[in-house]
Amino acid sequence: MRELRLEVADVFREYGEEFRRQWGHTLSPQQRKALHDIGVCRTAALGGHIEECDDCAHRLIAYNSCRNRHCPRCQSAAREKWLAERAKELLPVPYCHVVFTIPQQLAPLALQNQRVCYGLLFRAVSETMQEIAAEFRRFRAKLGFLAVLHTWSQQLVHHPHVHCVVPAGGLSPDGSRWVACHPKFFLPVRVLSRRFRKKLLALLREAFAAGKLEFFGQSADLAEPARFDAWLRKSKKKGWVVYAKPPFGGPEAVLKYLARYTHRVAISSSRLLSLENGQVTFRWRDSRHGNRSGTMTLEAVEFIRRFLLHILPAGFVKIRHFGFLANRNRSSALALCRQLLNASSKADGAAAVRAREPNSSVEHRCPVCRVGVLRIVEWLTAEQIMNRRSVRSPTEPVDSS
Repeated sequence: MRELRLEVADVFREYGEEFRRQWGHTLSPQQRKALHDIGVCRTAALGGHIEECDDCAHRLIAYNSCRNRHCPRCQSAAREKWLAERAKELLPVPYCHVVFTIPQQLAPLALQNQRVCYGLLFRAVSETMQEIAAEFRRFRAKLGFLAVLHTWSQQLVHHPHVHCVVPAGGLSPDGSRWVACHPKFFLPVRVLSRRFRKKLLALLREAFAAGKLEFFGQSADLAEPARFDAWLRKSKKKGWVVYAKPPFGGPEAVLKYLARYTHRVAISSSRLLSLENGQVTFRWRDSRHGNRSGTMTLEAVEFIRRFLLHILPAGFVKIRHFGFLANRNRSSALALCRQLLNASSKADGAAAVRAREPNSSVEHRCPVCRVGVLRIVEWLTAEQIMNRRSVRSPTEPVDSS
């Protein structure tokens, strides 16, 4: 019998009401929804469905998922589908991983103005990458890349940063050839850092002048133009970290990278160790000291508060494509890239998709015959599930009578 693993949802269910009493007045509608959805995910409250094996006719009940994009349980299926689409777009070249991080001093402003500041962060990253690639004398090419917003540290502290996955090369200015970057070097990180800092501070000044920024609590005095300008000048002296790994791997390595970064939430349930006496203990990795592993213990209410800091505004797109991978011209640009690289249209990407298919379907195999695939044959409301006396767990077989 499989051992029950501690889930983020368990913390939400057990301490959600206590959290609402202490912090409910501060929650946005999206945070309230996430707190509710994650707590009821895959429980009778959301109803369920009956799955039947298409080979041996074995039946079982499964509870429905909440499908909230911030739920740790609901990311697997969405990630697999998204990765299958991205695999078709991969080019037969190495890829690079570049991370842009803002100073911690700017984090409170971003938290109070998420939609505006996160949008400006994407814009600053995009313009920085494309401008430096076009100007750098050893490269001078048009880039195409994917960018993913993360807002957390390993300790769940608010820490906005953007991960970029970039083909290690680009199109020449006239589009006549593919320009490869150096095998062990992409773009100069110091130049990227300085340009990124200049871009984002200028964009923040524009947003302030246009009245798009709001200030609350300890940041309220920044609403005065002179104070805001002095604060930005001070933040200019802080560390603006841009990190770039050397080019790596082919399509399969890139898919593993994308799987690691694209559909993550603030913390996965696999990192949770215990929930005892109102405290949550979880694993974390210290990147400042050689990725040394450690444990942290937080009060359950504080754990929930930190988790909810990373709930994005409704409709905010956290995965974006830029340059020749932008939505408006992606198909034609990729066709041109493959032509210049003398690559078969989608061979490498298709192989990577096939490599992932067996893993993505394991959870749908019949647990009895191990041959057939489980198919949904009936949907059940919460009331219907509660009325079924034979149901004791979301995976208990259904009486065929």
